Amino acid sequence: MTRADVAGDLTPTAWMAPQPVRIEGIVAETVNVATYRLAFIDQSLNQAYRFRPGQFNMLYVPGVGEAAISISSDPEDHAGVDHTIRFVGNVTGAIRRMAVGDSLGLRGPFGQPWPLEAHPGADVVIAAGGIGLPPLRPVIHQLIKRRKDFGRIVVLYGARSPDELLFTKTFDDWKAHGIEIEVTVDRADASWQGQVGVVPMLFYRLRLDPAKTVVFSCGPEIMMRFVVFEALARKIPADRIFLSMERNMRCGQGACGHCQIGPYFVCQDGPVFSYARLEPFFGVEDF
Repeated sequence: MTRADVAGDLTPTAWMAPQPVRIEGIVAETVNVATYRLAFIDQSLNQAYRFRPGQFNMLYVPGVGEAAISISSDPEDHAGVDHTIRFVGNVTGAIRRMAVGDSLGLRGPFGQPWPLEAHPGADVVIAAGGIGLPPLRPVIHQLIKRRKDFGRIVVLYGARSPDELLFTKTFDDWKAHGIEIEVTVDRADASWQGQVGVVPMLFYRLRLDPAKTVVFSCGPEIMMRFVVFEALARKIPADRIFLSMERNMRCGQGACGHCQIGPYFVCQDGPVFSYARLEPFFGVEDF
């Protein structure tokens, strides 16, 4: 797959160079996370821009720098594109200080998507931790639109505390479309009535048909490692377990080498990988 394939109608010049976008809306998800709705200032690009679930954009703040941010919106919503951002560095900190109507740059999309089309009819298990749910949200949008094309759909989601859970207002809508949702937190507060524990614990309790199941996981690497162990223990093949990796991606083109894992560049060969490809390097220090 070439970048021209995943970039839809955009020309190489349009997706390689930052395009001006305007902040159309900001939704505070938690104290340290917000979702930004961005729309191209050139209105024709809003209809031309295409991405696939799991891809990311490079967001550029003039005078500050760029950051790789996963896309969290519906791929079929062409009015704008959402990025759910955790404020952790200079670029995201600068975006945090922006308001509706302010402008920044966007280039993309980059990276390999979740391979939903390759698994028609499968049972889908989505295992996400913390800020790992936004990169999987577009998959959920696609599964809802194509609900009859897939079997059982289960979302296993966890965060450190109840106030760090994302998109909780959409859970009832997901359930209404036949999606099972199990939620857990590492540390409960006085108001929490749900489960306490980690996402792999939810996977351990799950009963599934390994021959029909595909697993998509994104979150802290230690969480994904134990999700993989649980999946393999249930005889789910390594080539049906997919992980979205997070690394320091500075160029988006496999040129700078900052995001290398073994022979792969996360920005170019990922961020979505099958565990079969990552197995020799996953969890190994310095990779």
